[in-house]
Amino acid sequence: MTPTEAANKYFHRAADLLELNDRLRRSMLTPYREIKVECSFIKDDGTLATYVGFRVQHDNSRGPMKGGIRFHPEVNIDEVNALAALMTWKTAVVDLPYGGAKGGISVDPKSLSRAELQRLTRVLTQKLHEVIGTYSDIPAPDMGTNAQTMAWIVDEYSKFRGYSPGVVTGKPVELGGSLGREAATGRGVLFAAECLFADSGKKVSDYTYAIQGFGNVGSWAARLIHEAGGRVVAIADVSGGVRNKDGLDIPALYAYATANKGVKGFPGGEVIPPEDVLFEHVDVVIPAALGDVFTAENASRVRAKYIIEAANHPVDFDADTILNNMGVIMLPDIYANAGGVTVSYFEWVQNIQQYRWDEEHVNNALRKTMQQAYADLKATKERYKCDWRTAAFTLAVARVSHAWSLRGL
Repeated sequence: MTPTEAANKYFHRAADLLELNDRLRRSMLTPYREIKVECSFIKDDGTLATYVGFRVQHDNSRGPMKGGIRFHPEVNIDEVNALAALMTWKTAVVDLPYGGAKGGISVDPKSLSRAELQRLTRVLTQKLHEVIGTYSDIPAPDMGTNAQTMAWIVDEYSKFRGYSPGVVTGKPVELGGSLGREAATGRGVLFAAECLFADSGKKVSDYTYAIQGFGNVGSWAARLIHEAGGRVVAIADVSGGVRNKDGLDIPALYAYATANKGVKGFPGGEVIPPEDVLFEHVDVVIPAALGDVFTAENASRVRAKYIIEAANHPVDFDADTILNNMGVIMLPDIYANAGGVTVSYFEWVQNIQQYRWDEEHVNNALRKTMQQAYADLKATKERYKCDWRTAAFTLAVARVSHAWSLRGL
């Protein structure tokens, strides 16, 4: 099943509960615009390189479209379509005045020099400058891109439209970025976990954790959970995996991984195959890397009680059914990892206001947003007597369909 097919199945499940008619369903599922562009530039050795870039703008009924740009060799139009739709539902779950979009280039960023990455980013911006903008479609960093990528986009876009820091979020603070943005997705995961556990009278410190991925999201989630007293016993990234049943020294692991470009070889734990981190005997598993890591073939191996989805679409449709039948409680990605887009919204607001918030203000506003979204999600779950993922899609689809109705679309 393709990512788009899976996302559409969740949509239809929610639409059935909401009793939406077929015409509205077709309209809501059809992207507003799909863009495919050729991105050619001269490499450092003088040869011509050509890559294919995509931007899918899914829905703008609730506000400007919002979504990341990823540089990854597996980027394709189906993946971008699915992720654009998920951004529509994600922004609606946390009640941001945004729609959804997504973009990317099918390229391995590690194969290019810094100068080549800059030229590629500028070419992409030249091709998209007429369809992105502060009040239309606002990109952000995603897999393989970062704050520097966003800085190049701001500079190139501003050549066409004048200085426009609000055209992207996730920028360096010096160019209009927000304090707290770097940690936002990981911090949102922490706040989501706090909300979930509080329902049982528990705290983050009462549980053990395994985390797949130790990039920006995974490392921040690990550090913040560790600071809150949670015992992180296993972590894996592309380099390898490490486990310590007594709890990993997360600050030391972060310093080691930063210096050595991965967790492989960390002396504070035993080596484990990186793929096994998802099946550790812990209370909580946090997938914070690629999508579709839980499948029908491996779902039965899960031993955790909770899965908190820090990655986009880490559980495929068939695995979702199996894990629900096993009684695993899953906080879906369109809520659990919404901290990043929430603080991106705060950054956009600051750009429009031309006023910078302090980091405490940003973090407090993020906590409040995640708590309110959880309350709305829980109320939807109880009303429709469904699982968390169905509740999240139902809440989101209800908000988007209501916007369509109010606008007469």
